Amino acid sequence: MTLKPLAYSLIAALLLTACSSGPVKHQQSNSSQIVFTEPDLTPPFYALNPFNYAEPPVFELDLKKAAAQPVAKMEVSRPENPSQKLVLDTNKLIIPTVNSKDRAMKYAVLAGDNEIDITNIDDFLQMVEGKARHYPPQFTDRMERKGFESKLKEVSTQLDTLAANDKASFDILIRAFKASVMGRNLDLGSAYTTKSLKYAQRILKINKDDAEANLWFGFSLSEGGGQREAIPYLDRAMKAGVQEAYLSSANNFIGMEQKKNAIQTLKNYKVKYPEEAEVADRLILEIEKQNRYNVWQILKKTS
Repeated sequence: MTLKPLAYSLIAALLLTACSSGPVKHQQSNSSQIVFTEPDLTPPFYALNPFNYAEPPVFELDLKKAAAQPVAKMEVSRPENPSQKLVLDTNKLIIPTVNSKDRAMKYAVLAGDNEIDITNIDDFLQMVEGKARHYPPQFTDRMERKGFESKLKEVSTQLDTLAANDKASFDILIRAFKASVMGRNLDLGSAYTTKSLKYAQRILKINKDDAEANLWFGFSLSEGGGQREAIPYLDRAMKAGVQEAYLSSANNFIGMEQKKNAIQTLKNYKVKYPEEAEVADRLILEIEKQNRYNVWQILKKTS
């Protein structure tokens, strides 16, 4: 499974040097001026679209939908200088903050009342997913990890504030949930585990069949030691057609020392996703050779 970054557009500038090993210095040939260029982020380890590995990330698809929609240009005052005007002419990803039990993203140049422009947050959460959706997180650069940790704390706090409202929207809750799961995976503190459980309960109370919520709650329970409790959620995600639910379910059975069930799940995975046959066979071989193993570690070992 070769995974490459597909969308690092809006938030990369916000991470600054904290998400890298530091600026690279270039000396211009005809001048004494020094130009600092931030190194690129390293590629993701986990697939950026867990629903379907062959598809672009959901965030990138949302950006394409936003670009395809008509743009209602708007002139507003510049926040830093109200005497000057700014023309907004690019659609952003806008979600409601309250009173919405369904996914309700729309595309507009500016958020209205009880709405938030979620574009930058979604971009950042996608990048974190590529490294820390599962436990253990996969980083090859220590400073990059520190940058992700710092920014995730900030984003999680922002989402927590919005989610504290009893009428917080489904869109806010699912993002607060994902941020808390990844905060736990990055060992940012036990509070993230507590928050993730509370958010999952609220989300599934609204919609117990949501495929993404079931996937995330299932693998977060499993990777936190609740393998038996994870089974029904991962089963729902598989039935909903979430590709990564098969790998998470196999990993869950490995954690329960049920090698036969893990292997059968991977065989089913190979049937449904024949393009992943090589990956499935590799995992099956490793499981047969080991008493207990982690699917994500196997993928790291053999990638």
